[in-house]
Amino acid sequence: MRPAACFAAVVPASLPFLLAVMNAAAPLPPSARLAIRPRVEYAQLADLPPATLPEHAIVLTVEKGDTFASVLQDGGLSTADALAVIHEVGRLIDLRALKPGNLVRFHYDKEAAVDSVEMKIAGWGEVDAARNGSAFRATAHPAQIVEIETSVSATIDSSLYDALVSTGEGPQLAQQIVDIFQWDIDFFALQRGDSFSLVVKKKYIGADPDGYGPILAARFIHDGQTFEAFHEDSGGRAGYYARNGTPLRKQFLRAPLHFTRITSKFSHSRWHPILHCFRPHLGVDYGAPVGTPVMSTADGVVVEARHKGADGNLVRIRHTSRLQTYYLHLSRFARGIHPGTKVQQGQVIGYVGATGLATGPHLDYRVLDAGKWLDPLKLKSIAPDPLSASLLQTFRAKITRLENKLAAPTSQVAELASRRRALF
Repeated sequence: MRPAACFAAVVPASLPFLLAVMNAAAPLPPSARLAIRPRVEYAQLADLPPATLPEHAIVLTVEKGDTFASVLQDGGLSTADALAVIHEVGRLIDLRALKPGNLVRFHYDKEAAVDSVEMKIAGWGEVDAARNGSAFRATAHPAQIVEIETSVSATIDSSLYDALVSTGEGPQLAQQIVDIFQWDIDFFALQRGDSFSLVVKKKYIGADPDGYGPILAARFIHDGQTFEAFHEDSGGRAGYYARNGTPLRKQFLRAPLHFTRITSKFSHSRWHPILHCFRPHLGVDYGAPVGTPVMSTADGVVVEARHKGADGNLVRIRHTSRLQTYYLHLSRFARGIHPGTKVQQGQVIGYVGATGLATGPHLDYRVLDAGKWLDPLKLKSIAPDPLSASLLQTFRAKITRLENKLAAPTSQVAELASRRRALF
């Protein structure tokens, strides 16, 4: 076996003296000294005071099926306090304005009691209810309403609706565009590659979008042809006009209802799907769902509003001593429509149906001129008088200001969005 190695060291006689000097010069810190800690019994831990939360807040989102009372109680208010808040807030706003998606912030004091409730109501503003002793006091903060002039441009790939949605705008602008150009553009025949640009006022309540004002200027290119419209509301002549001051509004609308399809055109010999024979079809059929609103295509007086055999529920309107229009197969009449009623262009007179001799829901629209049936799709409308010379000068100045915005969309809306503050 291999012997273990052993080592010996000689300690200098001076080493104990040196160690004593060093210990005297640098004593050990108290933290390094061995301390005997007292034992803590488990029973003593239960008697320690609980930790208190600092002031804090939570935010709840109003969900479908919630009531204002249920949200308040979910946030920690007692039934009595919830009723007090409801009473106070109800004096300032309609509580039905608090809808799914709105936010409610609860602030808690150091005792974990709710001392204030703040509500963010989209499209309106905010309401605060702060504790005041044993009660609550509410304060309303309506948001500032602003309008921003904005440019929108798009090219149509599938539909006018889809083109607007692709720009991030609301589809309700589609109806405005149709209303402006309905006398000159057949919106049933839009083509891929058609395009439009417009200037419109976007409305905001605080930072929340709240719809649109009227379109101020619009340019629509359809089938290679350019159409323009500029809004004018001076001198009691509210409406849309071409660059030269000629009104776009004509005596007759191009169609008596919106966003439908033509299922049968004017013909002196058409195969009747029910009678199974050839016979004249002296109007245009527009296929549309039951209940689609039907409008008078021009100002006039109702001559008939009744059920009439194969024509079903029918409205006949006289516009001039020569011209009358017919609206057949209605499901029902609009309120107040009866013989003698004066109607305006675009006013709803009834709703699409399938009454009378009809294979499905549609509107049969006809135009009679001094006893002769006209093809509604070929009707040449008569335009009202143009703007007067006194209005034309200011109108042209407005065009100069707006036409530059038609060419280049603005970034004002994006800038507004970037400045949006935190909800609470």
